[in-house]
Amino acid sequence: MTELKFEELLEAGCHFGHLKRKWNPKMAPYIFKEHNGIHVIDLQKTIAKADEAAAALKQIARSGKKVLFVATKKQAKDVVAEMVKTVDMPFVTERWPGGMLTNFQTIRKAVKKMNALDQMMHDKDFNNISKRERLQVQRERAKLDKNLGSIADLTRLPSALFVIDINKEHIAVAEARRLNIPTFALVDTNTNPDLIDFPIPANDDASKSIAAILKHMVEAIQEGLNERMLDKENNVAVEEEVEEEVEATEEESKNDREEGRQRRPRRKNNQ
Repeated sequence: MTELKFEELLEAGCHFGHLKRKWNPKMAPYIFKEHNGIHVIDLQKTIAKADEAAAALKQIARSGKKVLFVATKKQAKDVVAEMVKTVDMPFVTERWPGGMLTNFQTIRKAVKKMNALDQMMHDKDFNNISKRERLQVQRERAKLDKNLGSIADLTRLPSALFVIDINKEHIAVAEARRLNIPTFALVDTNTNPDLIDFPIPANDDASKSIAAILKHMVEAIQEGLNERMLDKENNVAVEEEVEEEVEATEEESKNDREEGRQRRPRRKNNQ
């Protein structure tokens, strides 16, 4: 995992906040100064909070759990989708399906329906139905894929939520808080960081700023996944070693018993 550098964050514009009149007073600890009516974020605190969040995400990934990324705003959705795919984590970049977390079983039903449509479309009898019916099925499948495609493999609730712009994604944040799911997020000067477990003070409107922070998070997750794979390999090696030792012990015991029988004196028959 590469180290976040002050100059890199500065170049990406992570320090740019909102106009002073739009600020949330709870962001005061993360604001460096005001310049021309605009709040400037303290990047030293950004680095500290980003490292804290990255360490937590690494442990979640190492334990084999999923982190759901949420970013539906235009300047964030493409960046998030491209980066998060590399670590095989679920993401929502279209409309947030209301009740996705609090009513997770309904979402799972929609995913099952999407899988059923897939089977129908690959069935040899699919071409035998009318063209109009085929179009209806294909449109419904495309709509489901747009809304649920990236979370189709999410078979249970995620272990954490990573959000870009908590004001826009307030429903997702509220659902996660209700279910006590840990939340990670970029918090700009117009947000309430108290709503987030792992807030990262940074500009959440510029794609370069989002990419700079997200890159650090994704690298941490990848590192956690790599360590998980290494742990599995080590466990397999230990199990094989134990099995070999058990087999060797059993063979040795067998040989000792055989040798004991050979050394045992034979009884003489009484005449």
